Amino acid sequence: MLENIRLSFQGIWSHKMRSFLTMLGIIIGIAAIIAIVSTIKGTNEQIKQNLIGAGDNSVTVQLHQGDSSYEMEYNGVPDGVPVVSKEVLEEIREVEEVKDATTFLTRNIYNTIYQNNIGMSGGNLYGVEKEYFDICNYLARNGRVFDEQDFKKFRKVVVLDADAKEVLFPGEDAVGKTIEIQKEPFTVIGVVEKSSKFEPVINSMEDYYLYNQSGNTGRVFVPANQWPALYGYDEPQKVVLTVHETEDMPVAGKRSEEILNAYLTVTDDTIAYKAIDLLEQAKDIQDLSQSTNSMLIWIAGISLLVGGIGVMNIMLVSVTERTQEIGLKKAIGARKSKVLGQFLTEAAVLTSMGGLIGVIVGIILAEVISKITGTLVAISVPAAVAAVVFSMVIGIVFGLLPSYKAANLNPIEALRHE
Repeated sequence: MLENIRLSFQGIWSHKMRSFLTMLGIIIGIAAIIAIVSTIKGTNEQIKQNLIGAGDNSVTVQLHQGDSSYEMEYNGVPDGVPVVSKEVLEEIREVEEVKDATTFLTRNIYNTIYQNNIGMSGGNLYGVEKEYFDICNYLARNGRVFDEQDFKKFRKVVVLDADAKEVLFPGEDAVGKTIEIQKEPFTVIGVVEKSSKFEPVINSMEDYYLYNQSGNTGRVFVPANQWPALYGYDEPQKVVLTVHETEDMPVAGKRSEEILNAYLTVTDDTIAYKAIDLLEQAKDIQDLSQSTNSMLIWIAGISLLVGGIGVMNIMLVSVTERTQEIGLKKAIGARKSKVLGQFLTEAAVLTSMGGLIGVIVGIILAEVISKITGTLVAISVPAAVAAVVFSMVIGIVFGLLPSYKAANLNPIEALRHE
């Protein structure tokens, strides 16, 4: 085998231009596929990061009616939907993929929060437990977050995020000040922000609308036990859970859905808990882009077919040129398998070199595309290895006919060949 490889390199080097032109179809095909795969992988990662953010790994499970989230403020609390008890929440925490979980309540803000004459016309009001801030990666920038005493003593305290603080207290300290929520006074005890802020990469107007649908202008947090004082009744909460790995999000969300739905006794079977899994949303968008890019891969694969035919052609020429050499080898005792192996090895080495060069060119091409378009690229090592192996297989497949022809030459006729 090593001798066959040595002879293959010797033959390729002795016909450098011809060998390069033969490899060119393989190089172009492999380079195109590597560039497309790298761009697809990079785009998919960018979509996932844009939707999920950096290191959040959270899934929200909330009540739905059909495909839409159930609106408590318009429809009221549905019969047969209990509040999420501590026992149920503990059951969710015991799911293997779940790192931690907590409950919360939320309402869209429509002129219900004021500070003197300044009102919030957008954003969200949250009723949370004290664990919420840790689970959702919030840190106190000023003041503090809720503690156990706030809940035990039913204190009317509130925490603002940075956006809400700028709306209600532009350019001044908010801690210790008072705001009105549903005409009830609450004292601001802290201002929070995400521990790791992540801004999505926006390359087009479509990206802008996709990743900025919420129109959020701030979040205001109150203790969950103050919710009935604001809205007059207890209501089923939403659950937010974090997972150990991003890939665990769909499984954790599905299992949490099943746990919560097991406690429902609703007569309307369209009402059920569903997980809002951003990873699933990312995958849906990735599938759309990948189906388009798959067509490009098939088109690039055509050049590999053309390259394979080129290899077959040049190997047939090589067999014709070396007919006397083959006859001499067979005359001194070379078996058919030996001759077959030599020519197959030469074809495989030729296309493997083309594949290796194609991978390098493909990586360079992917980086150039990234610089020009601003698209994220991610080089796939398995794809690169598979491309080289596939190019070797092309050499073996398309080199089989010329090798078989060489192995079956009659030694006497071969020696007489001019």
